[in-house]
Amino acid sequence: MRTIELEIDTSGRHVVDVTDRVRVFAGEMQADGLLNVFVPHATTGVALMETGSGSESDLDQLLERLLPRDDRYAHRHGSVGHGGDHLLPVLVSPSLTLPVLDGDIALGTWQSVVVVDPNLENNRRRLRLSFVPA
Repeated sequence: MRTIELEIDTSGRHVVDVTDRVRVFAGEMQADGLLNVFVPHATTGVALMETGSGSESDLDQLLERLLPRDDRYAHRHGSVGHGGDHLLPVLVSPSLTLPVLDGDIALGTWQSVVVVDPNLENNRRRLRLSFVPA
């Protein structure tokens, strides 16, 4: 298994497309296998979604409806609504596994790998990529 860790800047964005960085890592493997994408954070997730079509703002609106930024949460440290950030990984997993075929991640036509981070208090995230050859 080979693993690397990347730093992701989420400043001003709740959705960050990391597909190109994941593709570069997979391409270095030049093999078939599985690539695990993981964010070791309590308020961040990774997902597959279409980007560039307005889906990012649609996701922002969905998360605001599901996890409003107000004081309803028992988890109360940080800014108002931060307790909802801690619920995000229940909805958007902190990891996903992708098939890699001959060094290329096997994504659908419109799929991109994204980091989802509604947390306003931390804009530096780590993204761990681990490749397991077939």
